[in-house]
Amino acid sequence: MKLKHVFFLTFLVLLADQALKIYIKTNYYMGQETILFQSLPWFRLHFIENEGMAYGWKLGGDWGKIALTVFRLIAVGFGLYYIIGIIKKKYHTGYIFCATMVFAGAIGNLIDSLFYGMIFESSDAYIQNLANGIWSANFTNGYAGFLHGKVVDMLYFPIIQGAVFPSWVPLWGGESFEFFRPVFNLADMAISSGVFAIIIFQNKFFAPPTPPEPPL
Repeated sequence: MKLKHVFFLTFLVLLADQALKIYIKTNYYMGQETILFQSLPWFRLHFIENEGMAYGWKLGGDWGKIALTVFRLIAVGFGLYYIIGIIKKKYHTGYIFCATMVFAGAIGNLIDSLFYGMIFESSDAYIQNLANGIWSANFTNGYAGFLHGKVVDMLYFPIIQGAVFPSWVPLWGGESFEFFRPVFNLADMAISSGVFAIIIFQNKFFAPPTPPEPPL
């Protein structure tokens, strides 16, 4: 796999991720939900915004948000350096593909954190507004400044709903059970699928080279 293939795959992931995020941000009010297929009622779009990490996890406070965005920026830079290195070392194509998916997903969420606060209006859950883009020259009328954008999430797959944890279950006894609860985006999916594939196929990706057969 060559570097141009890495860039092309990254571009495709970013194009799909950002196109869906911008569509959701400008066409859905906060909390709005759509069931995409009546035969699959758990396959839904549900608009939320994520202050922190993937799948709604958070790193609290204003400084936590800045630290997370800066960490993402450093991680993306290191990711590109790492991918160039494994290409030169001729790692398994599947491993380079998976690393690229993680790299592209990280960039996708980084774009939200860096710029979405400057280029979009706030999405208010109470007035249920549709957020317009702020396309002015100085980008000063958005809902937040540089590094403070919120990540747009929309993919929601509650395959199992309505079940209740038995009372004897620690921490969650008596509470409702839902699978799959997190709301995520295509960038999160790219990261997760890349990591899981590396774990599943690690024996294939990192298999030692077959030694040449001795001459007869």
